[in-house]
Amino acid sequence: MSLVSDIIGIALDCRDPDALADFYAELLGLEKTISNEQWAGIHTPQGIILAFQRVQEYVPPIWPWKEGQQQQMVHLDFKVDDLEKAVEHAVKCGARIADTQYYETSTVLIDPAGHPFCLCAME
Repeated sequence: MSLVSDIIGIALDCRDPDALADFYAELLGLEKTISNEQWAGIHTPQGIILAFQRVQEYVPPIWPWKEGQQQQMVHLDFKVDDLEKAVEHAVKCGARIADTQYYETSTVLIDPAGHPFCLCAME
């Protein structure tokens, strides 16, 4: 028996928690449910809190990884039905497509705070 049972949340560092929560809320079609000076967040339908924590000295990660540069601490993957339309939506929300891509069934994007995330077409 494990003493730890479920993931209840994922927190991403950033300089502006409200702005990043707004981006992910728009991307995912959800509402921001947490907002104060230090934190903002959204709840997924699965009950997981996607939270954003203010870090004044936040440095965006470099993707793909480069020796001696700030590394990513987490990489979110989202399932999509139509990859092309989902990427178009993400860009309209404020993401940018990463210069380096590895797979035809997923697209790496960079959120407004510099975190990489993937949209993945699952069959």
